Amino acid sequence: MSADPPPTLVVRTVQRHNPLPLSDSLSGDVTGAWTHGADGLVGLGAALILPLRDGLDEAADIWRRIVATAAVDDQVHVEGSGLVGFVSTAFDGEGGRIVVPARILGQRDGVTFETTIDGGIVRDVAGPAGPGEVVVVDGPVSGTEWRDRVAEASARIRTGALAKVVLARSVVATTENPVDLRWLALRLAEAYPDCWTYLVGPLVGATPELLVRLRDGVAESRVLAGTVSRADDPVEDEALAAWLVASAKDLSEHAYAVQSVTERLEPLGELQVTGPSLLTLPNVRHLATDVRVAVTGRSVLDLAAALHPSAAVCGTPREDALALIAEIEGMDRGVYAGGVGWIDAAGDGEIGIALRCGVRTGEHELVAFAGGGIMADSVPDAELAETDAKLRPVLGALRS
Repeated sequence: MSADPPPTLVVRTVQRHNPLPLSDSLSGDVTGAWTHGADGLVGLGAALILPLRDGLDEAADIWRRIVATAAVDDQVHVEGSGLVGFVSTAFDGEGGRIVVPARILGQRDGVTFETTIDGGIVRDVAGPAGPGEVVVVDGPVSGTEWRDRVAEASARIRTGALAKVVLARSVVATTENPVDLRWLALRLAEAYPDCWTYLVGPLVGATPELLVRLRDGVAESRVLAGTVSRADDPVEDEALAAWLVASAKDLSEHAYAVQSVTERLEPLGELQVTGPSLLTLPNVRHLATDVRVAVTGRSVLDLAAALHPSAAVCGTPREDALALIAEIEGMDRGVYAGGVGWIDAAGDGEIGIALRCGVRTGEHELVAFAGGGIMADSVPDAELAETDAKLRPVLGALRS
């Protein structure tokens, strides 16, 4: 990280009395976005963009330095008002960025507000446009090869080398027209209002998994692991839900993910753990557990750095799972399964896990990612089908 001091940011937030849906803002010069239903933040233009080389720890340090020199006039004082940065970090190593937009439009619990940063630039841009015809092919590892790697991972687990590993795969979408991330964000927000829709740099997605939220001294984490696809037939769909809550494989996978979060939050104070319960989304159902703890002296990025990578995207034990991922997964995850979200001047904010996402890798190219938790008794065909279901949000948005 550079030792150069960050520029002094002059920030002002005022309430807006002519509120517009945040979706209207997603048609502008979007450089950062985080929405959940009607609430959220949309950043336009840029006052500051800083690349990251060392993940969430580096992001936390950089943000402290930005805040230390900022001058903030916040006349609203709701969650997300004042100085805000959007953050995306790599799963491992270099990648991602911190973005402080020139202008931020926000809404929280019926309060609409606008933040401006002196000196920031917002470009005049055309509205979002669709991708036209889309062709999707396998990424560096074909579906057949990926099934083989799932089988190998399960065999390693049965030897006792580790307990769980998350393996991911990618597909590459080539589009007739240029890839417009705003187009995808708008469609994801409409189709998945119970997820957190995000856009930071070349990354866009709608994640159901909140790595950590920090607000007024209370940290919350939503852990997801254990998945079943939805069925069109209501009777079959309910049968699949009943199967998931009774699945020994999925319950065990989920327990590892919860443990990876609770063991890192327990030193901070008494935990409140609720779950597992069923989280129902349009394409899949997940087992979900919520964890809460009171904390002091830490930012949301500090907490995210301690939690990442959880067993929900890595495995158990962490280092053994990371080693196996590097050995057999066959691709660079980049910002997939890294941290994504926002942070304010007090250190509060929301950091999700970058799932159900795509990364624009060229003017006419988007790479979409999905993964699954592999256990000793995983069935390769079922795991491949699960990744297909998890790819559906982004690929469906591209084709809408």
